[in-house]
Amino acid sequence: MLAIRGLVKTYPGGVRALDGVNLEVGPGMFGLLGPNGAGKSTLMKILATLLEPDAGEVTFTGVDLLKEKQKIREWVGYLPQDFGFYPSFTARQMLDYFAALRGIPTRERRARVDEVISRVNLAEARNRKLGGFSGGMRQRLGIAQALLARPRLLIVDEPTAGLDPEERLRFHNLLAEVSQDIVVILSTHIVSDVSVLCSRMAVINRGRIVADTTPGEAVSKLEGKVFEATVPAARLEELDRHCHILSRMVASPTTVRLKIFAADAAPPDGFRPASGVLEDAYFSLVGTAVGRE
Repeated sequence: MLAIRGLVKTYPGGVRALDGVNLEVGPGMFGLLGPNGAGKSTLMKILATLLEPDAGEVTFTGVDLLKEKQKIREWVGYLPQDFGFYPSFTARQMLDYFAALRGIPTRERRARVDEVISRVNLAEARNRKLGGFSGGMRQRLGIAQALLARPRLLIVDEPTAGLDPEERLRFHNLLAEVSQDIVVILSTHIVSDVSVLCSRMAVINRGRIVADTTPGEAVSKLEGKVFEATVPAARLEELDRHCHILSRMVASPTTVRLKIFAADAAPPDGFRPASGVLEDAYFSLVGTAVGRE
């Protein structure tokens, strides 16, 4: 169990990236959703022992993450949002280098490298130079380096950003496989990743957790609060001022199809009840936390 209590981090200039974050995360895939700048990467770096918080505590299986960093690092695998490789290295050379940095003994490194290369389905490309790898292959190699330590806690930060649909599906399958026996935290702003992969999730915005729930529970709370209508385009400006618009789509040259969230008030004239999805739940939570932008 990963337990986070009262985590606070303020950067120079007064920007409070985390503002009293509390979470408990058990084995399996846990999704951390939030817009850019919400505090996701700051939290991931603290959990990976790369950044010190100003206040709060973090324990993993009862061990204090902030006081026993070296012990925790033996248990943690981390794929950051921006992960660099040497393009002239082969996949095997790159992973051997990372294994050496992790202190894996020379006699064990080849077997460990071959193990993780096979696990991420890159065995046939092990001797190819990384400069020729696709985005999806580079991300799979990133997971491979995170798995070198056989981690008990795996942290992945925005892993599918920029991947095409086929590569994203391959990456989804890989994450689902590795999360069977360990704690995996998936930090992302892509709602569909969480919907497909995660049994539990949290939404973070402006450094605060605004929901700690399951995808199903988040969607169920939308019942009776989501409405839709096709309206004249000339009415859009007025509705934008008074409604929390979840989505909009041009229906014709003169009309727009809107889906809105109305938590406590009656919907505008002409709107009828609609079914919500996880993306609607996410935008309603973020909107409730910060108001209209």
